[in-house]
Amino acid sequence: MKSGRESQTAVMVAAARAAAHGRTAGVDFQDPTAMALLPDEARRRVEDFRAGVAPKDLRGRLSRAFFEKRAKMMVPRTVAIDEAVRAAGAPQVVILGAGLDGRAWRMPELRDVTVFEVDHPDSQREKQARAAALERMAHEVRFVPVDFTRDRLDDALAAAGHDPARPTTWIWEGVVMYLELSDIEATLAVVRRRSAPGSRLVVMYAAPSPLALLIGLLVRRLGEPLRSLFTAEQMRALLARHGFAVARDDDMPAIAARLSADLARDMRAMKHMRVAIADRAPDRARESR
Repeated sequence: MKSGRESQTAVMVAAARAAAHGRTAGVDFQDPTAMALLPDEARRRVEDFRAGVAPKDLRGRLSRAFFEKRAKMMVPRTVAIDEAVRAAGAPQVVILGAGLDGRAWRMPELRDVTVFEVDHPDSQREKQARAAALERMAHEVRFVPVDFTRDRLDDALAAAGHDPARPTTWIWEGVVMYLELSDIEATLAVVRRRSAPGSRLVVMYAAPSPLALLIGLLVRRLGEPLRSLFTAEQMRALLARHGFAVARDDDMPAIAARLSADLARDMRAMKHMRVAIADRAPDRARESR
């Protein structure tokens, strides 16, 4: 992410959600917040896409095809995470690298929940301005600005009023692939310290594959290169080291298959994108008492 501007991958994700809103055959996928949270230029591109404006050159047609695939991928990815949040029912939700996530403004299940949105100050500044026009669904939204080059996540969450004695659902969606392993481990250490029994961690990550490497070339041009890829076994071991037991870990085609056969067919090439749902394992010291 380049200094002074919001994350461009976050804009890409929100644009894809806006494109998919109400447009996925056989699946009731709705994200009415996505368009409102986009910057003007991205909003215009989505409007053109939804209106069926045809690109004039080969590059434009390829770009549109890629965007259409990304929009479809947002459906199983978003639905899986939403379901995990609903099922956990925790009184606190922390979104790590919140980007242009709209859950606090679109999920009525969060009416009694305090949502903590953790992100870089540059991204949060733009988002807060646009979110002001939206009706909040969550009980409360607390923006937690964190620049990991100089700020401590633990201190920032404490200052924002996060209560480590109450269960928390942590959402880490599409962020870990842009971090070095040392940074991932450091964040997981904080998550473990601040997770009471009953807490849940939902991680969307990328597995090694030729397509992941191709996508890596694209996002590198945006200044946000891929840095960490994990197999399902590696992710399970990583989370276990930090006190979380994986309850479910599915790739996009598997998630899509639960929604519709057509979507599953469209997602066949997206096996490298995975969602792991992990629950806080009891501490051995607590078990021995």
